[in-house]
Amino acid sequence: MHLFYDPEISFPFHKFNEDESKHISRVLRMQVGDHIWLTDGKGNMHKSTIYRITEKIVEIEILETYKEYEKRHYYLHIAIAPTKNIDRYEWFVEKSTEIGIDEITPIICKNSERKIVKTDRLKRITEAAIKQSQKAYIPKINEAISYEKFIKSNFNQLNKFIAHCKESLQKQYLGNYIKPKENILILIGPEGDFSKEEIISGCNNSFKEISLGNSRLRTETAGIVACNIVSVINVLNHK
Repeated sequence: MHLFYDPEISFPFHKFNEDESKHISRVLRMQVGDHIWLTDGKGNMHKSTIYRITEKIVEIEILETYKEYEKRHYYLHIAIAPTKNIDRYEWFVEKSTEIGIDEITPIICKNSERKIVKTDRLKRITEAAIKQSQKAYIPKINEAISYEKFIKSNFNQLNKFIAHCKESLQKQYLGNYIKPKENILILIGPEGDFSKEEIISGCNNSFKEISLGNSRLRTETAGIVACNIVSVINVLNHK
């Protein structure tokens, strides 16, 4: 199954841009009549066939549309501090997209060593990741925001958690807290962890303290583990 992404799709005939067209005709060597799949990243999956190939353009005819294709029955938003090595952060964005995530927000914390994030690049990574994992939903990538400003935003519709490495009698394993079909927001701190003041501030804004297991994890690994815990609990209990 060859899946392509375009946020703006024309019906019943759709033309790919020049770069994508060259990839289809010259790299994949697809021909007129071959089947191809197209998504807008909003849950619509279109079964199509190649209608015309020119030197620069590939045009397809959309045959069938599957709405809410493999829609998840939960919502996951992870707000995670950028890593000093941006490659690690991009790896998190790619892999969490493949696992299944709805929204990602870079948060700038007291101990953050990186304070600038190129969200345009992160968006391109999510586009490639949904094609790789054959998903019809593309996660929302937000602009970077300060931690204090973020936690004071209105997230009343979400179950809110803050993951940190400090000792706390209130902290429980994430898997003990969540249930299937819930809408969840998880905070992941920078390499130096959240400061004590940030943890207190999070708790004062209704975030529950959580652990992601016994291992001390890198920021990007913690994000992947959190994403996977939520995914597994929902998959195992999906009815």
